Order: sequence, then C-alpha cells, then structure tokens
Amino acid sequence: MIEKLNNATQFTEILMERFVSEGKVCVDGTVGNGHDACKLAGLVGESGFVYGFDIQAEAIVSSQTLIESRGLENRVRLIQDTHENMEIHVPDQIDFIIYNLGYLPGGDKTIRTESNAIIKSMEKSLRIMKPGAVMLVTAYRGHQGGLDEYIAVKKYLRSLPQRSYNVFEFSFINQKNNPPITIGLEVRGGRTCQR
Repeated sequence: MIEKLNNATQFTEILMERFVSEGKVCVDGTVGNGHDACKLAGLVGESGFVYGFDIQAEAIVSSQTLIESRGLENRVRLIQDTHENMEIHVPDQIDFIIYNLGYLPGGDKTIRTESNAIIKSMEKSLRIMKPGAVMLVTAYRGHQGGLDEYIAVKKYLRSLPQRSYNVFEFSFINQKNNPPITIGLEVRGGRTCQR
C-alpha cells in the first residue's frame, strides 16, 4: 500500500488500490514498461483480468518480462496495437482504465501519444465502462507536445455531461518543471468500492 503522496505515480497507485479489487476487468491503455499493468494484475486477483496496449514491441517485451517475473501472466493479455483499436481486443465491460501520456520511459522520445488518438480511445472506452468504472489519464507536460495534449484531453473530459460522469483533476501546484497532472473520470450510477 502506498503511504506517501510525492508524485502523480503514487496518486494513481492510491486510486488503483481504492477502486480495483478481486474480479475486476481493467485496461492499461499505454503499457510502457508494464508497471501499471503489473499493479493492476495483482489487484484483480485470479478471477480478474487486465488488457494492456502499446504500439511498441519494446514495451510489450519488457512488460511481458516483468509480468512473468511476478507470476501474473495468466491475468494479463498484452496487445501490440494502438489503444484506438480497443473494441477489437476487449470483449468485456471494464471497471478501470489508465493512460500515461507521452513517450516510453527510456525509449524513443519521437514515438509518443497524440491527443487525437487518445481522445478517440477515451471515447471508445466510455462505451465499455461499467457504472462506477474509473478512468485515469496522467499527462506529462514537460516534453514537446505534452502541454497541448494535456489541454486537448482536459477540454474533452470537461465537456462530458455531469449527470453521467464525475471528472476531477489532481496536480502538485508547488512543484517545479511542469509536474505531471492526472485527470480522472468516474462513470456515475454505480457503487465504486467496497467499504
């Protein structure tokens, strides 16, 4: 369990622990090095499942290695494809989805997410999210195009109707160098966690 709140990663992990539990179906829309997919696979237990997307073979291979090292491979399906094609690969209604925008840490910085693609993916994910499902989008504004992507994603999510969605934003306002910002969404109408 995360006990500190020093960065956006810790914040998203706290929300994962709060909203993801045994039997849930989750999507990691930007697998990267596999840390979120691994965390989700641990939380969903043997009766849950995680779908993970990345367009880079390097990301899929490193994520698969991490997942197998923790014995979680039966709970995760890694897909080398864009998250825009989610409806092709995810047959289930989902409880949780996470996106980390930008580029693969340690990878080619010219290959990065783009606002048009991420918004199309979010639109598709909203169609398969259950009542009470949660979406987290962490935007990294410090790289080229990152600020514009954050603005576009925030504009899209802000436009969603309040009667259907709760949308929030988390940021550290006293940190330097454009710290990441996490925007979240909850589909209204469901019980989101057990007390």
